[in-house]
Amino acid sequence: MKIFYRSPAERWDQALPLGNGRLGAMVFGGIEKEHIQLNEDTVWGGSYVDRHNPDAFEALPKIRSYILNDQIAEAERLAKYALTATPQSERPYQSLGDILITFYGKHIVNPNETFVSMMGASLDPDKRPDCYERSLSLDEAIARTAFAKGADKHEREIFISYPDDVLVMHFKTEGSENLHLDCAFDRRRNLNHAWKVDDHTIAYDGSTGENAIRFTGMMTAIAPKGQISTIGEHLIVEDAPEVTLLFTAATSFRFEDPEQTCRDILTRASAKSYETLKAAHIADHQALFSRVALSFGEDAKQDIPTDVRLQQVRAGEHDPGLVALYYQYGRYLMIASSRPGSMPANLQGIWCDSFLPIWDSKYTININTEMNYWPAETAGLSECHLPLFDLLERMKPHGQETARRMYGCRGFVAHHNTDIYADTAPQDMAISATYWPMGAAWLSTHIMEHYAYTQDLDFLKAHYDTLYQAVLFFKDFLIEDEQGRLVTCPSISPENTFILENGTFGRLTAGPAMDNQILTVLFDQFILASTLLDKDADMRAEVETMKSRLPKTQIGQYGQIMEWRNDYAEAEPGHRHVSQLYAVYPGNLITAEDTPDLIKAAQTTLERRLANGGGHTGWSRAWIILLWDRFRNGNKALENIEALFKQCTYDNLMDNHPLGKGSVFQIDGNFGGAAGITEMLVQNYGGRVVLLPALPETLPEGCLQGLRLRGNASLDLTWKDGKVQDCAITADQPWQGVLCVNGEEKQITLESGETYHAVV
Repeated sequence: MKIFYRSPAERWDQALPLGNGRLGAMVFGGIEKEHIQLNEDTVWGGSYVDRHNPDAFEALPKIRSYILNDQIAEAERLAKYALTATPQSERPYQSLGDILITFYGKHIVNPNETFVSMMGASLDPDKRPDCYERSLSLDEAIARTAFAKGADKHEREIFISYPDDVLVMHFKTEGSENLHLDCAFDRRRNLNHAWKVDDHTIAYDGSTGENAIRFTGMMTAIAPKGQISTIGEHLIVEDAPEVTLLFTAATSFRFEDPEQTCRDILTRASAKSYETLKAAHIADHQALFSRVALSFGEDAKQDIPTDVRLQQVRAGEHDPGLVALYYQYGRYLMIASSRPGSMPANLQGIWCDSFLPIWDSKYTININTEMNYWPAETAGLSECHLPLFDLLERMKPHGQETARRMYGCRGFVAHHNTDIYADTAPQDMAISATYWPMGAAWLSTHIMEHYAYTQDLDFLKAHYDTLYQAVLFFKDFLIEDEQGRLVTCPSISPENTFILENGTFGRLTAGPAMDNQILTVLFDQFILASTLLDKDADMRAEVETMKSRLPKTQIGQYGQIMEWRNDYAEAEPGHRHVSQLYAVYPGNLITAEDTPDLIKAAQTTLERRLANGGGHTGWSRAWIILLWDRFRNGNKALENIEALFKQCTYDNLMDNHPLGKGSVFQIDGNFGGAAGITEMLVQNYGGRVVLLPALPETLPEGCLQGLRLRGNASLDLTWKDGKVQDCAITADQPWQGVLCVNGEEKQITLESGETYHAVV
């Protein structure tokens, strides 16, 4: 299974992504010049700063009074001064730099020429290759470049090994001439220095700011035949039929001595042959990737280059194979950007070519980070979910400090962003986003989501206090409104704006719908966790009472779900966020089975958004897919998958986000899109497993294997003519649920290791 192209990448967003969670690379696949852009997941600018505004707590009562009395302008003015952190911003994720490799030879380049193209366009026609392909194997996690001129063949394989923690580049030639190449590092003047370590190794180092993170990158060459040398900061290979380059990097965030760490990693990896490194890498990757398989019948277009397939979809053609490929690409990206021991996937996963990226490529936790992990459990990648919990644990002590100093509360809180330092103070001074106290609450719901799939009681015990502290904050923070309900205040509905009756705009509010929905889920999860662990019975009873006093989801004047506590008009009816539909997805408080009136209102809400231009970003389009899934409208779900391909997907299948007249990469659309494809085929919540709940008419047949279910079980499914033909549920421990197949329901009870198999 692969994506492939007939020409090298000319831009970063055409390059092919590799990663092992810690290290990332974008491979351009050039002919005479190979460009590999690098990342290391702990290369972030600056250092931790205590940004808490010392005037926040003193101003809080007045801000609350203003909000409850609809003096929104006054509340927002004071919040801007008193709640904004000092300084405003957290830290940015950054590029590690680039590896630049120049190849010399009669069929590649003349070392005295000036080159203007990755493809060799500066060469006269008889020097250009007869054929060319660059590809990314999803099931092997290897980027390949292959081209030939006459009898001369060039093959290049590049991968990043999780077991050996190195970027491996293997170049091989067959024909009349051996390889001649030189390598150097570049970081656009953001290096301390670059040097030769020995006659086959070069290195560079730098820092991301004063008293900030220090990093080292190091690369060595291995060639059984030929000559290797270092001159200045260049690594040179001459007259070699094949060569292996090994690169690694380390930072002071993880290691006391990054340079020595690089030496040690390269020493261990250099002792192994290329084939040994490759075999270990493939085995490790496939242990995760091969768990889930998906097809929609035979892929009739698998021999068409991926960029051409996208062009055909944009022209109106259906491509079921591309839908399956996109799903597996999402799983590939998760394995590459989030592995045990790494940082979690940030706004760009792990791939970032900037030193000051848009939105700092941080963790935006008012949906984007959460969306990154929506497919993790169902896709058989529970291990890839773990870095998120590591970050959450590091956020907890900072969040406790933020809760105490800003709000006078116990427990822990975070706002709409965090960074490598697990910062929990507000980010920016954007009223529609900054002053939202729900980030830690939403992230904490992932604890029970992971437990629901794995049934790992040790994991729950280890993270129970985080869940407890998230709930404890709201025990202190919630206040009574004029109707005696418990509401968050101040808060916002991310990142939207309402219009008051007097025509003025407002953002700050009390008890917006999304807050109430998140808290309902959080409180339910705490009640369940404390029951399972037989802990905190008194607190459990208090939380049950708190939950009963939260505002209920309401239907507004247009038959829509109300977003705020009052039925305000919207300043932007086509807004990218649909926050009031959290209860539909990722929550399941509003369902087709249990709340038909609310599900109808939710669909009305989405239709109003779309009628006014909603879904114009990749991640919001992905959320829309999931909502149509829950509305059981498969044709609309597929329509929005194809809209994702047409409007929000680069040629390398990475998600694009519009920015002015251009766009930037943002990975949440990839992950949300993968989750949306799953929910077309299987929905599993409330003790029910519904098969083909939102199957599009144009995907009438297919096969799904290995999908994970809540309760620690797996599902295999085959369908034809839009109906289930065969299904099997295998329990990894005692399991029970209601299975819904072709409109019929059956109660299933399984022992550990038992399989329920049905041929319909």
